[in-house]
Amino acid sequence: MYAQVYRVRLASSKATLRISAFASTSRKYSTPVDTPAPKKSKVWDSIDDAVKDVKSGDTLLCGGFGLAGIPDTLLGALAKRKDTVKDLTGVSNNAGSGDSGLGKLLNTEQLAKVVASYPGGNKKFETLFLQGAISMELVPQGTLAERIRAHAAGIPAFFTPTGASTAVEEGSIPQRYNEGGLANGVAIPGIPKEAREINGRRYVLEPSIAGDVAFIRAWKVDEVGNCVFRYASQNFSTAMAKNAKLTIVEAENIVPVGSISPNAIHLPGIYVDRIVTATTEKTIEVVTLAQESSADESALSPEKAAAQAQRRYIAKRAAKEIKDGFYVNLGIGMPTLVPEYLEKGVRVWLQSENGILGMGPYPTKEQLDADLINAGKETVTLVPGASVFDSSESFAMIRGGHIDVAILGAMEVSQAGDIANFMIPGKMLKGIGGAMDLVSNPEKTKVIVVMEHTAKGGRPKILKQCALPLTGARTVSTIITELAVFDVDRVAGELTLTDLAQGVTVEEVRAKTGCDFKVRSHLGTW
Repeated sequence: MYAQVYRVRLASSKATLRISAFASTSRKYSTPVDTPAPKKSKVWDSIDDAVKDVKSGDTLLCGGFGLAGIPDTLLGALAKRKDTVKDLTGVSNNAGSGDSGLGKLLNTEQLAKVVASYPGGNKKFETLFLQGAISMELVPQGTLAERIRAHAAGIPAFFTPTGASTAVEEGSIPQRYNEGGLANGVAIPGIPKEAREINGRRYVLEPSIAGDVAFIRAWKVDEVGNCVFRYASQNFSTAMAKNAKLTIVEAENIVPVGSISPNAIHLPGIYVDRIVTATTEKTIEVVTLAQESSADESALSPEKAAAQAQRRYIAKRAAKEIKDGFYVNLGIGMPTLVPEYLEKGVRVWLQSENGILGMGPYPTKEQLDADLINAGKETVTLVPGASVFDSSESFAMIRGGHIDVAILGAMEVSQAGDIANFMIPGKMLKGIGGAMDLVSNPEKTKVIVVMEHTAKGGRPKILKQCALPLTGARTVSTIITELAVFDVDRVAGELTLTDLAQGVTVEEVRAKTGCDFKVRSHLGTW
């Protein structure tokens, strides 16, 4: 484009009129010459050849969440090389299940270490770790996603509120026990984190994770590597694919270049090095159908029926805390019962940390879909207006305080609002999951705990101080049990009893609570 300026003096005055004329040139492309897009195919015919460059000691990023989006075709090919490829570090949300996910490499003894958020769903891994037979770095789910994304973006480390003032900051979660387990001591201690106060909040410094190889499963992939994921199968896959030195994608459908709309591409081909055809069938870890959620509970034993009735009673009270239009995240277990008891006219957006906003009810048998699961790996549906996204996007919503309410279960809660709900050292290791992220911004996201008032044997679960490793410090605003409801003053570190269950007295609550509390003058009931 060029411009020509003319100046004209008007005869009737001393004024000068300025006239500008613009002209432009145009061409068909934004480059000077016609340069067609490269069409060199990244598709490999042999799956075994595609994984041939994975070597012992590599860090392997394994996409997927539960069994959704798991690259079992590639993992199966790598498992064949068990005699030559060993001492791998596997990075994934879970440690696999049975002979799926990282479970394949556990079974072939190719893993030396697992970096994960919720590995305890794999009983074999949990046993190996507690016996000192494998190493583990336990990472909050949102932090794991962000550590992977950060390296992909060239960021070596970042500060996050997740895990501040907990075992994550202290580095008190061992990476490995001595052979025989906790009783024989710690072989590799945890990793303490640098902490810093920024604008009045405490943050920890988390290093990025660098992958040597990424195994990814995608729904539709063109021959140059552009990928589309289906529903909740995206999870960690996009960040992992962008991160690794070598990214290999197994595709359920390989399509010609140009057949995917640019608007539909989740992962650009620049991040993908090799493509193979997926040959393994998709499976579902926890099949949950609509009719099962409302099944006749009269078939349960008296003990189980009583326990289920108690859980529902707690959930019914928790539902009163939810207002119309809220964005809500529900933890695993009892919190998932809450939507059944929402007051008439109250409609909410349910968020699931594996990448769903607008989660619907359990499916019918005809609606069952392996790519639609919630954070508990249960099958779900979507409501009109729902959206799906990857794990890093999901936890940006959570850490950023865009969720109105998070409802979680707990093993212990303190009078100051500390919560412990992820492990019993040396005895039980399920994992942190997304809980630390969900409680990381209590000023913007109200954290509600729903739980039984006492543990087995009558031991109080509401305490002056938590004895178990913390999920979050001074994060809980409301505690709801089968006996009572407490408001938590997180600044003063005090509890106030606000509601009593029908037939329960203040004296009974005091006897079953492990700390002092105030009593509101006008107690509610439900």
